[in-house]
Order: sequence, then C-alpha cells, then structure tokens
Amino acid sequence: MLLRHFGKVWLNFSGPRFCSKSEACVSRGIALTTAHSGQRNDRRKTQITCSRGMSGKNYNVPPSAEFVARVSGIATMGKLPYRETAEGLDAAFVGVPIDTGTSNRPGARFGPRQIRSESAMLRAYNSGTRAAPYESLVVADIGDVNVNVYDLKDTCKRIREAYHKILATGCIPLTMGGDHTIAYPILQAVAAKHGPVGLIHVDAHADTSDVVLGEKIGHGTPFRRCVEEGLLDCKRVVQIGLRGTGYSPDAYKWNRAQGFRVVQVEECWHKSLVPLMAEVRAQIGSGPVYLSFDIDALDPAYAPGTGTPEIAGLTPIQGLEIIRGCRGLNLVGCDLVEVSPPYDTTGNTALTAANLLFEMMCVLPNIKYY
Repeated sequence: MLLRHFGKVWLNFSGPRFCSKSEACVSRGIALTTAHSGQRNDRRKTQITCSRGMSGKNYNVPPSAEFVARVSGIATMGKLPYRETAEGLDAAFVGVPIDTGTSNRPGARFGPRQIRSESAMLRAYNSGTRAAPYESLVVADIGDVNVNVYDLKDTCKRIREAYHKILATGCIPLTMGGDHTIAYPILQAVAAKHGPVGLIHVDAHADTSDVVLGEKIGHGTPFRRCVEEGLLDCKRVVQIGLRGTGYSPDAYKWNRAQGFRVVQVEECWHKSLVPLMAEVRAQIGSGPVYLSFDIDALDPAYAPGTGTPEIAGLTPIQGLEIIRGCRGLNLVGCDLVEVSPPYDTTGNTALTAANLLFEMMCVLPNIKYY
C-alpha cells in the first residue's frame, strides 16, 4: 500500500513508530506495513515500519505543512527529527553558535536557532532541480556543538573534536554558523579524515588575514590558518564574490600566490554564474571538496542580517547557481555562516540561509533526481 501524505505525526524511520489507527501517514513513495495489537477499540495501536523498496534503506522525512502546522513542534532544521549523534546518518545538520571571533557586529551566535526557526518553510522536494534528498540520504538535526562563549581557542578545540566524531561515522556535516572562525577547526577535522581538500568559498571577504589585533584566530583568518597547516589543496581552491575596500591596492595578492582562483564580485555582476561553475567543477575535479558560504556574499539588500556587510554583492539567484553548480562534486562538508538575526528583524536573512542549506543538501553525492 502506498500513501501520499503525512498525518498528525512525523515518522523518523529509525525503527518502528506508533500512531493511532486513524492517523494518515507519510510522504510519496513510502511503503507501509501495519500490525495491530491490543483488544480495546479505544486503545488500538498501529505499528508502522517504513522502507523504500529501491534502496532498502530507511529515511527521515519531515512532516508536510498540509497536515502539520509549521508553527508547531520543537524547531529543528527543516522539521527533521533530532538525533544526539551522527551514528547511522548519511548527512546531518549541526549548529555552531558562536560570534566570539566577530570583528564588527555581533549576533551570529543566534544564527543556528533562527535558521532552524525559518526552515519550517522548507518542503521535501526541490522543485527547481527535482532533487529528492529525503529519498536519498538518512539525514537529521544533531543539535549544536557545546561551545565556550568565553574562550575562542577552547571553542575551536571543542568544534574540532565534535567534527572528528561526526566524520568518523561517515556522516557529511551541513553546518549552521556562527561566525566564520568555525571553518578552521571544521577543516582540521575534515582534512584529518580526507587529507587536503578543495574549497569553494563564497564570501565578500577572503578571510586570509594573518594577525588581527594581535590574534591569529578569528573570523577574518580561518583560511590563512588552513593553508599554513596544509589542510587545503590550494590548486583546488576557488573564492567567489570577494569585494569591498581593502588595506592594500591588491587585497588578494596572497591568495593568488597560494594558487587560489579569486573571482571578485565585479566578474559576477549582471550575469549568470552557470558558466563560471562549469569552470569551477573542472578545476575541482573528483577529489574531496568543502563548500563554505558566508551569507555576506549576498548583497545586504537581500541579506542585511550579518556582521560585516559589503555593498554590491551577489544575488540570491547567483547564490543558488553556485550551489547547484556543485552537483557532481565530491562534497565532504558544507557550512553557511555569519547570519546575525539582530540585524534583520524580518527573518529574511535566516530564511535565505535555510534555503541555501537545503540546496547544499540537494547537491551532496548520491542524491536522487526525478
């Protein structure tokens, strides 16, 4: 029997779940088997086990807003089930709520919470690309790294250790920041598993400063530290959307000297980025690659809720073109950082971030497309 809609509950598909007999269940393409227990009609329960015949795997599928109000329930990314660990997951959303490394406007520590709240708008399928992530991967929200908001170096240690554990399970992390400092300890863990990786870095800023106010760790320095530690395959690093005033006539000279491809925002104005991403895919090749997307890559007209806004940025359409252009790459992790909710009371910046994270999930390896 195939049923096409959700009822009053989600099914997390990690094992049997119980619901009342009258409840409808689950989304397109999920085979249900039922077994009744108990004798009293008012206590009758239905055991439901769910599987997909094509793969034999069980999946987490978020509830449909056709049957479950978006405003109900505990906020998780995309209203997915919460899991305490990444065990058994192909991909996981994880929050890193810090802004201790921020150089200007604070508030990014509240980014993961607001992104989760706005993500209630997300649905199960990507109508633009026809990706079906929840028919492809076992994915859940595994909560936040327990950061130390008083000590940035200790926070980096905690992040690194948390991601070692996530990656050891074979799970691909989809990270909600937090300021961009978090990319450094995450990439330490990623490189420990995969070796030096390629990087697609979408940002208004290069984040390759050496020392800022006497400190080597902050949201303006993560990729300098990554290069120094050999975490990146520098010939497979692309930075897109860089712009703004600088401290020297050529603010990106060091980056190019390392072998990075630097795509300043002027190269992106008034055009589709589909051709650019074809070139990026050729440069990145089949090796492991990490995608790091700072929300301030977008013009502040679209994403004002961030700490270091720069005018004349990318459009959301171009952001989608960049992420969708990563399809077919060996993505081993992604992040979306620098959402600062206090600077956008509409929630639109976090809503944009939630959609970009969904798009990232849709281009992970082994995603099914209709």
